[in-house]
Amino acid sequence: MPESYEGFEDKEAKKALARMYKDMQREQQIKSILRQLLDPAAYERIMNISVSNHDLYMQLSNMIVQLAQSNQINGKISDAQLVSLLNRLTYKPEPKIEFKHK
Repeated sequence: MPESYEGFEDKEAKKALARMYKDMQREQQIKSILRQLLDPAAYERIMNISVSNHDLYMQLSNMIVQLAQSNQINGKISDAQLVSLLNRLTYKPEPKIEFKHK
């Protein structure tokens, strides 16, 4: 392998590791904030969501953090409130099926 490629792989690997480390730190910050804002049952539910659907988890956790920053949360969020927020994020109206007879 030529020498010019060896340094390139090192730099790219270091950048990837730094990016992964930064993502892990951000994830830990989000988890600690969620632990403060959610009751234990709600926290367990959101951690299950994080395993099954990471994009939905990120949307939901961002929504919770935004609600907390805008002082719209009083006390800890219960499991029922979390389900309500989840329904708000995932709501899709049922398609209407019409039959036209000739």
